Order: sequence, then structure tokens, then C-alpha cells
Amino acid sequence: MKKKFIVLGVLFAAFGFTKISAQINFGDKAIGAVQKGVTGFTFSNADAAALSKAAVDKLDTEHEIAAATDGYTLRLNRVFGKYTAGEGYTLNYKVYKLKEVNAFATADGSVRVYSGLMDIMDDNELLAVIGHEIGHVANHDSQDAIKAAYKKEALMDAAASQSTTVATVTDSQLGKIGSAIIDSKFSRKQEAEADLFAYNFMKKNGYNVNAEESAFRILAKMSEGSQASFIDQMMSSHPDSKQRAEDAKKRAEKDGLYKPYVQQKIVNTVPVPAKKATTTKKTTTKKK
Repeated sequence: MKKKFIVLGVLFAAFGFTKISAQINFGDKAIGAVQKGVTGFTFSNADAAALSKAAVDKLDTEHEIAAATDGYTLRLNRVFGKYTAGEGYTLNYKVYKLKEVNAFATADGSVRVYSGLMDIMDDNELLAVIGHEIGHVANHDSQDAIKAAYKKEALMDAAASQSTTVATVTDSQLGKIGSAIIDSKFSRKQEAEADLFAYNFMKKNGYNVNAEESAFRILAKMSEGSQASFIDQMMSSHPDSKQRAEDAKKRAEKDGLYKPYVQQKIVNTVPVPAKKATTTKKTTTKKK
């Protein structure tokens, strides 16, 4: 049985394109600076978004994506479909048909939710978790993480490079950057700010903010099971789920909104249309 897990942050898988010609262009100025070993070159949020999109596009080809008519997709669109734009980014959503409990958002605004997460959390709890992921994008944590990975990997390669004409990030560099991002962790401060973003998002839009505490209680319970060592390893630099649940509770209490949360029914199937009632026309016979 696969271990279920949650990774609250931006995830990229190490990968390499099958076509050697696949490259991401960031312009002569940035790459030229890299090759000269200059650490202060410009790497904009647009560059971070482009690199993130390349990673997500590849991940999408490697995972089973729920179809537009799939119950998981219909549910995600119902819950989050109207939230497509933020300050400086545009959101797009897809569901990976995998049993792992996971969700992530990247610098380009791509949000990917695993069906395993949707199996154990109701709509409000999903809003809290996905809102947290979007918070990392809105707070520029995702952009900063990929910038740091890009600089580290590109500069490392540039030290041994004698060329002065390359103006692209190659497939192998993309793979190294993906591996570096997987190994990176958000700070406690960044995680706390993303939690607050999710809470404020729910409060602003009239959702039950107590679901944030409930979502973290679910993760805390999971961490006590067979997957505990894995979660502890992944979340070692972050506030633990129990503490985050307590923080969410305190926020709700401060706002006078706290009430123990009761999880709602979880439905990931395609709604069955109600059958129309059939009426039979009565016939009358006229008396002769």
C-alpha cells in the first residue's frame, strides 16, 4: 500500500525531455551573466513563471489527469473554478488521479490537486489547503524558491562552461532545478503566512474558517500513523500540523467565529441527474 503524504509547498519532479531540442529561453542578458559567474543578474517573476510552467507541463504528461467530465474535476471546478486570477498571476487547476494526499501550486499559477486529498477532505477543508498553496504564490515564496534553484544550478554549470553563446536553459538543467526544488523547504514564517492567507481568503469569501483547523487535524492524525516518519522528514522545518491547527483555532476565536467543525459529505462522483416524473394522460369516454 502506498504511503499517503502531504507536501504543503511547491513540488517539482526531476525530469528530462525526450526531445533533445526542448529548451527554455530566458534571454541573452541573463544567461550571459550566468556564464560570466555574475550572481546579481536579473531573473524576473516572468522568468520564474516560464520555468515553472515548463516543469508543470512535463509533470502533466507524466500523471493521469482527471478528464473534464470526471467527478473530481467537476468538484474542483465547483469549489475553486471562479477563483482564476490574483495579483500578477493567473490560476489554472487540474486533478492528478493518484491516491497520495498532496496538492501544490507553482510560480506560474498552476494548481495541481491529487485525488487522494479530495478523498479525505470536504469542500471547505480543500479550500483551506489549496488556499494555503495559492498563498505561497501570492506571497512570492514560489517565485523566490525557483529563482534560488535556477541561480544555484545555472551558476554551477557556468563555472565549467567555456561557451559565451548559449542563451537557453537545457533539459539537464531543468532536471537539476526540479531536484533542487523538491529538496527545498519553506521557512516557518512563510508557512505561517500562507496559512494566514488561506484563513483570510476563506473569511473574505464567506466560507467556514474553522475548516482550516479541521484540515490540519486530519494531517496531524495521519502523521501519527505508519507514514509518520515520512511526514516528519518532509515537514521538519515547518510548524507541525497540531500547532498549525491550534493557530487556526486561535484566529477563529479572536474573530468570534470559532465553532468545532463537522466534516461535510465528500462527493467525488459525477452527479446523477434527477429523473423527470412521467405523467400519464387520462382518457375519458364520452357517453353516447
